[in-house]
Amino acid sequence: MHISPELLEYCNTQKERAALEAIMKEGTYQDADAALGKARSYSSAKLNIVRRRAALAGFAPGHFEQGVAPGYMMGKVTVQRGPSGEVQRTWERQSPGQQDALEAFKAAIEGLCEDIPLAPVKPAPDAFDADLINVIPMGDPHFGMLSWEPETGESFDLAIAEEITFQAVDQLVERAPPAGTALLLQLGDLFHADDSTARTPRGQNPLDVDGRFQKVASVGFRAMVRCIERMLEKHEKVIVRNNPGNHDPHQALMLNIALAARFHNHPRVEVDESPSSFYFFRWGTTLIGSTHGDGAKLNDLPLIMANDVPEMWAKSTSRVWHCGHFHHNQRIGQKDLTGCEVETHRTLAAGDAWHKHQGYRALRDMKVITYHKEHGEMSRIRWGAERLNAGKV
Repeated sequence: MHISPELLEYCNTQKERAALEAIMKEGTYQDADAALGKARSYSSAKLNIVRRRAALAGFAPGHFEQGVAPGYMMGKVTVQRGPSGEVQRTWERQSPGQQDALEAFKAAIEGLCEDIPLAPVKPAPDAFDADLINVIPMGDPHFGMLSWEPETGESFDLAIAEEITFQAVDQLVERAPPAGTALLLQLGDLFHADDSTARTPRGQNPLDVDGRFQKVASVGFRAMVRCIERMLEKHEKVIVRNNPGNHDPHQALMLNIALAARFHNHPRVEVDESPSSFYFFRWGTTLIGSTHGDGAKLNDLPLIMANDVPEMWAKSTSRVWHCGHFHHNQRIGQKDLTGCEVETHRTLAAGDAWHKHQGYRALRDMKVITYHKEHGEMSRIRWGAERLNAGKV
C-alpha cells in the first residue's frame, strides 16, 4: 500500500504519525494494527483523519484529477458538449462536507483527550468567605489569531494568547478576595476560527490564523484547564461557562464537552454544557446574565432576562449582563431605569489587520468582579495586557 510521505507533515499527534509510519512499513492495515498493538481498523481510521486534514489544506494527490477529495463533497458539475453532443470538458466544484466537518471536530476532541489524565481531586482551601463569588469575565480571547507587529503595531499569536490568558487569571486570582465560589465566564470567541477553513462561519470572511486547527484547539483547551486548576487553589468551587461566539459557535460546544470530560470526577468543578446563547446565574440578590453579544441588541437584554427567568428576576435586587463581542468597555443602564445593567468587556487579544484597518482601538485587559450574596457588587480588580512580561506582575 502506497502512502505519500508528505502526509506525515499533516499529522497533529504522535499517534497519528506512528499509525502512518506503521502502514508504510508493514504494507497493510491489519499488519500495522498488529504492530501497534491496536484493534482492527485503528490505523486506517488515523489515516483517514490525516487525509481529510491534508485535503482541507489543499493536499490530496490524485483526487483533483478524479474522484472526491477526503473531507469534501461533490457540488456543482458543469458539462460542456460539442455540436454532436459529445462531452468536451467538465468542471467540478468540491466543498467541505458537513459530516466530514463533524468528523474533524470529533478527531480534534479525541486528540485533546488522548494523553490527558483525569483531573486530580485536591482539597479545598482552608479559609474562604462563603458569601462571596469572584466572577472573571474572559472577553474574546481569540486563540489562534495572528497579528503581525509591522502591520498592526502589536504581535499576537497562539503562544502569546496562552501566556497572557494564564498570567491574567493567575494574577487576578492572587489579588481577589478569598471567595468560596468562582465563576469563569468565558464570553465567547475563545477561538479565532471555528474550523480549518480559517473563515468566519457566517460571512465566510478570511481570517489571519496561527497554527493548524487541532493545534489551536489543543492550546485553547490546555489554557482553560490551567485557569480552572489555578482558581481551584483559592476557591472551594469553580463554575465554568463558555459562551458560543460568532467566530467559534461549534468550537465552544466541543470545548464544553472536553472540559466536562476532563473534570467529570471533580466534585468542586461545574461545567455548564448548555448550548443556549444565554446564560443565567443567581448569587443571592444578584442575577447575572451572559451572552456573547452578537445576537440580541444590548438594549433588549434586560427584557430578555425578565422574560426568560422571571422567578430569578423577582428574587433579585441587582441584575447585570456580562457580554463580549465589542472588545471594549461599555455600560448600559447606569441610571438603573430598567433595574438591570448591561456591560461589555475588553479582550486581551491584540487587534488583527482587518480591525486595525477599520480604525478599532481599545485597551486590553481582564477583570475579576466580586459579588456578595446580600450586598451585590463589592469590588473589581483589573489586569492589563501592558503588564505582560513587563516585570510588574
